[in-house]
Amino acid sequence: MCIRDRPAVLATRAARNGRPSILLYAHHDVQPPGADELWETPPFEPTVRDGRLYGRGAADDKAGIMAHIAALRAVAEVLGDDFDLGVSLFIEGEEEYGSRSFARFLRDNADALRADAIVVADSGNLDSRTPGLTVSLRGNARFTLTVRTLEHASHSGMFGGAVPDAMMAAVTLLATLWDSDGAVAVDGMTSRDAQTPEYSEETLRDEAGLLDGVSPIGRDDIYGRIWNRPSITITGMDVTSVAEASNTLLPEVSLVISARVAPGQSAADAYAALERHLRRHAPFGAELTFSDIDLGDGFLVDTSGWAVELTRAAMGDGYGVAAVDLGVGGSIPFVADLVREFPGAQILVTGVEDPHSRAHSPNESLHLDTFRNAVRTEALLLARMNERAGES
Repeated sequence: MCIRDRPAVLATRAARNGRPSILLYAHHDVQPPGADELWETPPFEPTVRDGRLYGRGAADDKAGIMAHIAALRAVAEVLGDDFDLGVSLFIEGEEEYGSRSFARFLRDNADALRADAIVVADSGNLDSRTPGLTVSLRGNARFTLTVRTLEHASHSGMFGGAVPDAMMAAVTLLATLWDSDGAVAVDGMTSRDAQTPEYSEETLRDEAGLLDGVSPIGRDDIYGRIWNRPSITITGMDVTSVAEASNTLLPEVSLVISARVAPGQSAADAYAALERHLRRHAPFGAELTFSDIDLGDGFLVDTSGWAVELTRAAMGDGYGVAAVDLGVGGSIPFVADLVREFPGAQILVTGVEDPHSRAHSPNESLHLDTFRNAVRTEALLLARMNERAGES
């Protein structure tokens, strides 16, 4: 079923004989590739190299789609096409742009989408060999901030030193967002207290690509900084380019601020705290305008359900290594929509990515052994759910 003017496809098959039902989600849209020269091979020509498949969307999230299809095919080959498990396959095309139609799509198609368990194949694993079940996600608060100090551009030689230009005001303001360790310094943006696995600075340097001499930011355990604390990133800025720079005081600067929100705090509360901070610290009386506000709540998984137990067991058998519970520093805001619309469903956030996948970056890739293990895991989960009666 295609929904007109909505980039989503839904295929369903009802459960029979008292079997449960499962909804399998993935998305087909991808981030722009960026500059072609940063790619070792063309971003839209899939290339296998050293056991990895390179290309934009290889890991995020076209592999999620193919994992669902391959798992369903494997189950059908073993059990026959006539198995009793109810299955819905939901492929979306707006995830990278905020899933803005998602909540309405859920409401309009609630009967077709309702399931006992929902697999969101859009996350990752501890590493390429160790499966992870994502049990927490940070939220996000993204917006455009415009800083204005002058009615028009002015000559920097005539007025520089007496008049604050917008760039000076913006840089001064942005510096207040972090403390000397690089941790977020915004009152009202909270952190979550939870144990995390060991993660060494050496591993962080390797996986993140830190340059020699550049130190990590934040305090305490590294996974805690990524999974359980807020972060703030400047992801874009409209200013005069280097090539077009002149001796001019800029009247206005616009920039995009992307904040990750700790699990347990609403994105609305975090955004309100961030806006208060920026207004309170605006230097030289600079005029601030906030626009294009996009909010998404984080998520904490209820891990007590039978589907979670089945999934962990399937991961252990599929990978040959016991699964670990993971937090994820990224955001999948629509998971909160799923919880609101289907409060009785068990949410299973899985994925095929590993720390070297480089999703959203040049040279994105998929570890092919990880992909095979993910397919095996999902096929086992589907087959075992098909044996389970009376749990819906």
